[in-house]
Amino acid sequence: MKIVGLSGSKIGSKTRTAMDYTFKTLKENYPDADAVLIDLADYDVHFSDGRNYLEYEGDTKYVATCLMEADAIIIGTPIFQASIPATLKNIFDLLPVNAFRDKVVGMVVTAGSPKHYLVAEQQLKPILAYMKAQIVQTYVFIEEKKIFIAKRLRTMTY
Repeated sequence: MKIVGLSGSKIGSKTRTAMDYTFKTLKENYPDADAVLIDLADYDVHFSDGRNYLEYEGDTKYVATCLMEADAIIIGTPIFQASIPATLKNIFDLLPVNAFRDKVVGMVVTAGSPKHYLVAEQQLKPILAYMKAQIVQTYVFIEEKKIFIAKRLRTMTY
């Protein structure tokens, strides 16, 4: 079984950290699985122009071919401005409409707001369904929590 992880952003580190942890756990529990993690920050993927994915060269062809040959895919994505990153959408645009037929696809989503789970539900899942993926209905949603430390302020009079 070939499992491909896709960290779908060129910037930030939280999604990559979550995907690294996911693949570390995957390899510990399934050491014989053929698993590869693709971080789009490490690749120069061209914008889709409507060609067949096999007509591209270099990193673009490599990423598209890996996804097409996968049996299972884990998509890691941050949520920016209540949407998926353009780099991830571009990957979907590079692939044919039936690219995920007979593939199990799961998601790891990192976000700054609890309401951003709606992006996975209302944007990402419909795209994956359109591309014929067998979507794992439950997914990992990681919300960034900020911890504020209150400092005691002194009032000074002069």
